[in-house]
Amino acid sequence: MAEETIFSKIIRREIPADILYQDDLVTAFRDISPQAPTHVLIIPNHLIPTVNDVKASDEKALGRLFTVAAKLAEEAGIAEDGYRLIMNCNKHGGQEVYHIHMHLVGGQPLGPMLSKSV
Repeated sequence: MAEETIFSKIIRREIPADILYQDDLVTAFRDISPQAPTHVLIIPNHLIPTVNDVKASDEKALGRLFTVAAKLAEEAGIAEDGYRLIMNCNKHGGQEVYHIHMHLVGGQPLGPMLSKSV
């Protein structure tokens, strides 16, 4: 079994976080090191270490990540101008916490993510 992460403690409210949304499947909270005016992390409530560990049984929770992202983008007033959803996988993908999470980032022009050579 995968090890517990700081996100597990946030889900259980054992450590403080600015939680914007929580239900039986997912939790969303503000990133403590925001990269844009709106930077929210949306995570499944059960531990899935990386995207490589996703199973068919995770589909409902992972679908909820997207519906919650859209709801929070609307509430933050960034839905019409646009925003970015990011999921990182493993070391080379930039994953730092091994509990999959979606970054909802917006509130300013974000520019291209990858160079044309990629």
